[in-house]
Amino acid sequence: MLGADQRFAEVSVHSLARRAHALRGDEPISILALSGGGADGAFGAGALVGMTNAGARPQFSVVTGVSAGALLAPYAFLGPDWDQQLTDAYTSGRAEHLLRRRGLGGIFDSSVYRGGPLEELVDHYISDQLIQAVAREAASGRLLLVATTNVDTGETVIWDLGSIALNGGSGAKPLFREVVVASASVLRMFPPVIIRVHGAEGEYSEAHVDGAATVPFLVPPTLLQVPRDVANRSPSTVYVLVGGRLGQERVPTRLRFRTILARSISAALSHMMRTNLELTATNAQLQGASLQCSAIPAAYPSQTSFDFRASNMRSLFHYGHYCAYAGRLWIPTRHPAADNADRRERVRPGRLLNAPRMTIS
Repeated sequence: MLGADQRFAEVSVHSLARRAHALRGDEPISILALSGGGADGAFGAGALVGMTNAGARPQFSVVTGVSAGALLAPYAFLGPDWDQQLTDAYTSGRAEHLLRRRGLGGIFDSSVYRGGPLEELVDHYISDQLIQAVAREAASGRLLLVATTNVDTGETVIWDLGSIALNGGSGAKPLFREVVVASASVLRMFPPVIIRVHGAEGEYSEAHVDGAATVPFLVPPTLLQVPRDVANRSPSTVYVLVGGRLGQERVPTRLRFRTILARSISAALSHMMRTNLELTATNAQLQGASLQCSAIPAAYPSQTSFDFRASNMRSLFHYGHYCAYAGRLWIPTRHPAADNADRRERVRPGRLLNAPRMTIS
């Protein structure tokens, strides 16, 4: 956590949960977890705008983002007033040039693609006004959390972007940007991001990459637990918005590096996603919380999750908007992976968890 002295401090998720419950008073805690998914994140962006237009968008107490979900999380956190910027981010075509090859040097370097285009894209949308707006919401007790993976330790590290915006001063924007870029930097596709940490032990550097390398989405179990000494005993509501599919249809795959890599990553993420959804559903049930999830149907006609063409992202954006506006987005269930598989046949129109510690910036 980034304190008023602009130094990092490692705090427990339990202490964050207590603070969130205390500051929200009698309001029940609602958690929105945004997963990775590359270009498929456009589905989640469209879904958020669709919920706004349908008059069915909650004000989430906690918003968490992993990988591509980290790019979406600030807009989900800030709410409908930022829908125009959110729409532009996913439909303007600015992401079309994200995958810029290094050439032969990529074989020996840390990544196949250059990191500059991703940094420029994030920098374009992380404005001073956005940082100020996040700070105001964080001061009310709401939480904006983003996960990265520490390259040296292999641990999930969770960053409190609200405390960065609130206490970061002149360094808030660059640090906020670095964390978001790091979370979205898919391992071996984009280079690690070096983040300077000012802690009690002095100043040092850490290399961070894609949060999805260790966790597909972020629902800290302790956030579902209402502390016994907190007056508000209302159960939590969890929404998991998957920027991708929970399963894959059989399709011919071209034997080329980019196609095979994308397909392999997608398959691995799908398996990890289903497992974590089941675990989260079980934990939510034990805590008396409700769980709703959504994902892109496997039958939806799309390319790979790294197809950043404007036409593909606009199509996914509009499909997500359609699902939300028509009231067909969320699936209330204790077994979301199985229920979403059934939904595929009906809808065809178009440092936490395993980490022993948590770094909050």
